[in-house]
Amino acid sequence: MQSIEAVVDLDRLRSDIAVFEEQAAAPDLWDDVDSAQKVTSRLSYLQGELRKIESLHARIDDLGVLFELAEAEGDADARTEAEAELESVRKSVQEMEVRTLLSGEYDSREALVNIRAEAGGIDAADFAEQLMRMYLRWAERHGYPTEVYDTSYAEEAGIKSATFAVKAPYAYGTLSVEQGTHRLVRISPFDNQGRRQTSFAGVEVLPVVESSDHVDIDEKELRVDVYRSSGPGGQGVNTTDSAVRITHLPTGIVVSCQNERSQIQNKASAMNVLQAKLLERRRQEERAAMDALKDGGSSWGNQMRSYVLHPYQMVKDLRTEHEVSNPQAVLDGDLDGFIEAGIRWRKNQEKADA
Repeated sequence: MQSIEAVVDLDRLRSDIAVFEEQAAAPDLWDDVDSAQKVTSRLSYLQGELRKIESLHARIDDLGVLFELAEAEGDADARTEAEAELESVRKSVQEMEVRTLLSGEYDSREALVNIRAEAGGIDAADFAEQLMRMYLRWAERHGYPTEVYDTSYAEEAGIKSATFAVKAPYAYGTLSVEQGTHRLVRISPFDNQGRRQTSFAGVEVLPVVESSDHVDIDEKELRVDVYRSSGPGGQGVNTTDSAVRITHLPTGIVVSCQNERSQIQNKASAMNVLQAKLLERRRQEERAAMDALKDGGSSWGNQMRSYVLHPYQMVKDLRTEHEVSNPQAVLDGDLDGFIEAGIRWRKNQEKADA
């Protein structure tokens, strides 16, 4: 806990809170709604982090007292309760320690998550929708706001692709270890012969672009198409051409947004996604150049997790070897064990490559 507090730097944390409290108290704060929301969101996050650390520190201090009382009274039940609290505190410290490992350039950002069906036909589309639900449920468990920008539904079931934002500090650093190809093995509910099917879905995680990133986009290099938003089965979301699809001609990157009623709002959201994708493309090019200079560099591999529902029940991360035997819990958003293992694995990879 002492090492965590040293990394977090409690004095700086309290100083930052004081600065944001002063900004939040300004009488003209809400003259700029976007700026006000960023200030209040950041203040709420920092205050929450301080409360977590102070609360955990108090629990650690109380542990000694709990064990002393149990020993003094010779109370087996009290001893059991103290040991349960010790285990709970240990788990909370480990979770907080993982946060201190998120020190990458963009780790503190909010996240944009793109999910797409890959090989496997209708089963892949269904799996992609399950993954989308999994991440949205994970965010809900943690109280992280989310916003779905675009969902492209498959004809029979599931989705072709989806893009959504997780609007919480460090969402990118946390979820970035989820990037890669996910593999599902099960008896297909869409096969009338009840055969086992293997299907794949891809997950891409991007940091939300901020004004300091300077991603220049020439309007002449964009093709903007507008169309009518639609839901599952072709049901119209509204009766106007408000959905927006933007194609970046030099790279071929295509993004779309249809969650807002306004075409202007949808175009703004789509531009934010495009900027994030171009920023990530630039980062990958820079990383490739650095890896070439280092004569190789690390290769994480593309396929990163298997979800097996038949002939046995298991979810296993192929990089960290972390596995559980309850796939349904994972698909319901119980991802923290995999994410923690992924963050620790990534940190070890970075140390090995240094």
